[in-house]
Amino acid sequence: MSASGGSGREFTYPEVGASLRAFRGEVPLPSGYRHLRVESELGSGDTVFEVAAARLFSWDMHRGAGMRIPAGTPLAVPGVEVDLGFGLGPVRASARCRVIEIVDTADVRGFTYGTLPGHPASGEETFVVERTADGRVRGTVLAFSRPARWYTKLAGPLGHLLQQQIARRYLAALTA
Repeated sequence: MSASGGSGREFTYPEVGASLRAFRGEVPLPSGYRHLRVESELGSGDTVFEVAAARLFSWDMHRGAGMRIPAGTPLAVPGVEVDLGFGLGPVRASARCRVIEIVDTADVRGFTYGTLPGHPASGEETFVVERTADGRVRGTVLAFSRPARWYTKLAGPLGHLLQQQIARRYLAALTA
């Protein structure tokens, strides 16, 4: 995939699509970034899988984790840009991302998005819901990123801890 992803706005990093390829075991996550992998058992059965996948693609996973997603944001499909709003009280920030690729098979559903200019970080995240042969359903967040703004650079390791906490909240929101 090109660095711009087709809409003309460049991604903020060159390794576009690397987190999904890493999830599939094709490549390691790129060096020079903080790596994140958070997994959670979501339950079992077809209903758990379908509900989790629907919450993922409709951005309800993000909303359930406390992110503000504008009403009318389309489902997560390649090329869709999303404005993730976050913060505390009146102090709010925005993080624009673009969906790069989706996975939509009988037992694996998910998508990857990458950061656009102005995002507090530079990198990408892959979100996946998987159903195993015995019916268990697992959610995974796999990411690589590095600080891109003065305040995320200033936060140092706290930024990574916050990213881990948000990833856990994303996964919890898949079954909420």
